[in-house]
Amino acid sequence: MTVGPIGAGRAITVALAVALALSLAGSAYAGVTGSAAEVEAVPDDAIHIDVVAANGSGCPPGTVRVITNSDRTGFRLRYSSFVAEAGGSVDITDRRKNCQAALLVTVPPGWTFAVASAEYRGRARLDSGATALHRTNYYWQGSSENNQADHTFAGPLNGAWRADDKAYALVYKPCEEQRILNVNTELRVDEGSSTRRNSISMSSSEGDVDTLFTFTWRRC
Repeated sequence: MTVGPIGAGRAITVALAVALALSLAGSAYAGVTGSAAEVEAVPDDAIHIDVVAANGSGCPPGTVRVITNSDRTGFRLRYSSFVAEAGGSVDITDRRKNCQAALLVTVPPGWTFAVASAEYRGRARLDSGATALHRTNYYWQGSSENNQADHTFAGPLNGAWRADDKAYALVYKPCEEQRILNVNTELRVDEGSSTRRNSISMSSSEGDVDTLFTFTWRRC
């Protein structure tokens, strides 16, 4: 995992927590985990990903969208109103924002995939003494296996940030089944000793800001 600012400022990695629980015996997920050695070529046919639900203080209705990569190697998740703020005259409820996006993924017959890595981009405005947290976890509907990553940032920081994570284990979507991929993201700010407004944002309106999930494919 790597994490850091782009341009001015600095960022500190505090933790990467990957929670991987054992699959239930006899569940639909038995046998769907794997290693990078099992990777197959990318399918020729298109994939479809739809946002079927988005809930949370960081994503009002209509503010989350998905853009699939034309080469079928992954997708980008974009938010248009996702920002946490603290300090100054900001309401205390704005210091933590979250969004859970439910994505329906349809792939060509005979193929399945796992999320292999994620790249997160955002912006932050943090005075000296202020800190911020970005946290994301993602998992398949019905699966007990969950990948989670935490990234923390400390002021002074005024500009873009980026963090990269690799999945600890590959959890494949069950073959020939439609399942929801849940992506739960949280942003937090603590103004600390700062008396001014501080923020961390993943709003695409601020420029090159999104989350890129990269696939690992294999044949069923």
